[in-house]
Amino acid sequence: MLRRSSFRGGNSRPENHGQNFLAMTASLCFSVFVTGVVIFTTIAATYNSEEPFLRPVSEISDFLSSESNSADRTALIDTRDVESVVEEAGFTEFSDSGSCRVDEPINCRDLEVFHLLMTAAIDKFKDVHFNRFGKPVEGENGSSCHMAWRFRPKEGKAIGFNKDYRSFRVLRFDNCTLSVVGIGGYHSGGNARKRKGKGKIEKVRSTEVGFGMKEESFRRGKYLVYVGGGERCKSMWHYMWSFVCMLGEAEFLNRTLVFDTSICLSKMHSLSGVDEEGKDFRFYFDMEHLKEASSVVDQAEFWPNWEKWGGLKLRLVEDFRVTPMRLAEAKEGLIMRKFGAVEPDNFWYRVCEGEADGVMKRPWHKVSKARPLLDMASVIASRMGWDYDSVRVERRGKVKNKKIWPNLDHDTHPEAVMAALRGRGVEDGRKVYVATDEGEAVFVDPMKERYEVHLLEEHRDLWGGDSDWYYETTRMNNGSKVEFDGYMRQMVDGEVFLRGKKKIETFNDLTRDCRDGVNTC
Repeated sequence: MLRRSSFRGGNSRPENHGQNFLAMTASLCFSVFVTGVVIFTTIAATYNSEEPFLRPVSEISDFLSSESNSADRTALIDTRDVESVVEEAGFTEFSDSGSCRVDEPINCRDLEVFHLLMTAAIDKFKDVHFNRFGKPVEGENGSSCHMAWRFRPKEGKAIGFNKDYRSFRVLRFDNCTLSVVGIGGYHSGGNARKRKGKGKIEKVRSTEVGFGMKEESFRRGKYLVYVGGGERCKSMWHYMWSFVCMLGEAEFLNRTLVFDTSICLSKMHSLSGVDEEGKDFRFYFDMEHLKEASSVVDQAEFWPNWEKWGGLKLRLVEDFRVTPMRLAEAKEGLIMRKFGAVEPDNFWYRVCEGEADGVMKRPWHKVSKARPLLDMASVIASRMGWDYDSVRVERRGKVKNKKIWPNLDHDTHPEAVMAALRGRGVEDGRKVYVATDEGEAVFVDPMKERYEVHLLEEHRDLWGGDSDWYYETTRMNNGSKVEFDGYMRQMVDGEVFLRGKKKIETFNDLTRDCRDGVNTC
């Protein structure tokens, strides 16, 4: 007979029963886990190892990159997108590689072809980061497939992703294997281009600019609006300097900015040489980005709602010296700043000067160029292989004024520009993009003796009647054609310039003159 003290020895004491139970539970769970792993491994081994989607998601990109170093490319493919393409796009299963006819047309919707095209694209275009591949479609003939994707260059500070769609030539050999033997140029795969309707431009109502107000939300909101002022038909730089001040005050006051999206393009930017009214803000700047980053609404939507529903108290401010800080506690639903007719006291940017300058921030980062213009710049950079140097040559309207810019004409001649390029180490034969306001293309002819010179005018197809830009702007303009004006040219020119490897500016690099004239540096 055991003694009581022996029976209770070690861990058998009551205070240790909880620990014993936990240890037994952990041991049992571990046993179940090990058994499950063994069973799962046994079952998995019976599957065909060549079927990629029976593998973990992290290994799919390795399968797609089997012919080269996959370690460099797994980050380029969103494997979730690969799965969604397979499940949702209606791909067929893998072809039976044991039985085929060499002259049989390539099935571009075959999953094996999809993987083949992706791998070929990643192998060829090593200077870009891929984001998403679209499903391949039939090309011009039985050995051609077209496929689209989104990407951005590895170098530079690109915002968002660009689009490309290419033509692939695919051959089938006697052993039934497939191979990509050629990839077309930029946007060569037109069949993979996103369809935009059958020749009909969808009209866009002005309410798309705002946020679709209802009476309750309208009455509950608080707003800021600027009326009058001397910004109309001034240079776009002047307008934007004032616009970001207005936007900054609205954000400081936590109010929705009410502004006129119909702007006047100054004659210094227009091709006609006269001021042009009725230009849409969205032609130049990304309204979607602005609406996501801040609270704004178009006056064309706001004032009809004001007349229909009313009920908002108005506070009228007619002196720009009334600081935003003094308006911070205003209870009125609408604050209206009214500007007079005497320059320079009638400019919007005066609100942000003085005491307000140290308190308010101008939110430049919330205003970005229109996406169609950025896409155009990306196409031009892609056509030059993303490998070029750039120089900006500003001359128009300045070289004739010798009192303000006495050296500009001489310092921006082609010979002087070439000397600056050589001084920066740009070797002969390099691609050089010249962003210039000089109207005559012959101006750069002397430079072609040393460099492969490129200009914006070489890419007129990008704003032609079949271009993405044409479709987008026509849609914004309710079906009416939009002119690719001088300021749009400046914006695209500037974007392509900024994407160059070595960049040479007019002021500070080419000439001793000051940007704003004598003694303003």
